[in-house]
Amino acid sequence: MQISNIIDKIRSTQLRMGTFLPHDLRPFVKENSIQSARGRIVVGPRGVGKTTMLLSESAKANHLYVSADNHLMVQLHLSDLADAAFAEGFEGLTIDEVHHAPDWSMHVKSIYDSYPNRRIWLSDSSSLILRSGAADLSRRFPKLDLPFLSFREYLFLKQGTQLPKFDPFNSSPSSFENALKACNIMALFKEYKKEGFRPIFQEGDYRQKILGIIEKSIYVDVPYFSLQTSENHLRLMNAIIGHLASTPIPTVNISSLSTDWSIGKEKLYELLELMERIGLINIIRFKSDHNVSGKGAKLFFADPSMYEALDGETGNIREAFVSTMFRQMGKAIFASKSEIHGDFILDKMTLEIGGKNKKLKGADFVIRDDMEMPGTRTIPMWSLGMMY
Repeated sequence: MQISNIIDKIRSTQLRMGTFLPHDLRPFVKENSIQSARGRIVVGPRGVGKTTMLLSESAKANHLYVSADNHLMVQLHLSDLADAAFAEGFEGLTIDEVHHAPDWSMHVKSIYDSYPNRRIWLSDSSSLILRSGAADLSRRFPKLDLPFLSFREYLFLKQGTQLPKFDPFNSSPSSFENALKACNIMALFKEYKKEGFRPIFQEGDYRQKILGIIEKSIYVDVPYFSLQTSENHLRLMNAIIGHLASTPIPTVNISSLSTDWSIGKEKLYELLELMERIGLINIIRFKSDHNVSGKGAKLFFADPSMYEALDGETGNIREAFVSTMFRQMGKAIFASKSEIHGDFILDKMTLEIGGKNKKLKGADFVIRDDMEMPGTRTIPMWSLGMMY
């Protein structure tokens, strides 16, 4: 097939996909436009809206959009596609799921250097993509992390409620009051914890979609980033997901897993790190733990709605939610060495997490679920979802 015909087919797919874009994009996308970027890579877990963002931005910028796993891409190199696309008048090239393209890092570097007046935007489901590419790609393609959907964004997509961002630790009572007046915050926060961390909730059948994301993350993404992964390793990772869903104690026994699955501890640590990198789990370490690899002090699902989707133990959702919100904000959160004093350490503050009757213990703040307004050293849990 001639390359002009291939581009026509790719363009037709782009236009067809564009007709199904949601009317309202998540606020984070609108607030973080990449229109001015010559090179950019958008990374984030599956289902958070990378494709939607790239399609929308590409339409505004006269880019040719293509997913690298499109069967038409088997027939040509990215460099050839770029040459033909730019010859036909496109102002840029957008490549979704770029790691599917053979020798992708070499080609995108060549395109970037050969066409200084054209833009190249990429996406992938893990920041590991830059580690596996050329060392200087991060300079040419600054990373934009597309986070899980915040509660604030969920309210907008769910029912059109537009609320400003605010820091619950440093805001006046009016910020909380305005949100409470705008909608039934407490009821909607309960729904959010069950279905609201990815915009795919708008498509229905959220549980099945989450299960599909878990399967693809393990069986499609992991083998790409770790070529030394066997079927036994993938089944082990699936077992870890099942264990974390069902256990009231958010951790794993490394020695038992190593023995039961005939796997070395270092390989097991590597698999846990991979699960964190692709957005399946959060490894919460002690502040004094400087090991790059390890199981940390606590393990939570990065997407708290996974507990509900897997019909699991929901007792860990609160701590999972708190750790996820701060991680999405780029903040370092650590496990407290003394449960007597609190659950987490954040910016030299100790945080205790629990329900509306949770005591402060020795913490600086207690973050309470089922609570509307802040009090003396108490923060409503829902308000953490208003930070971005």
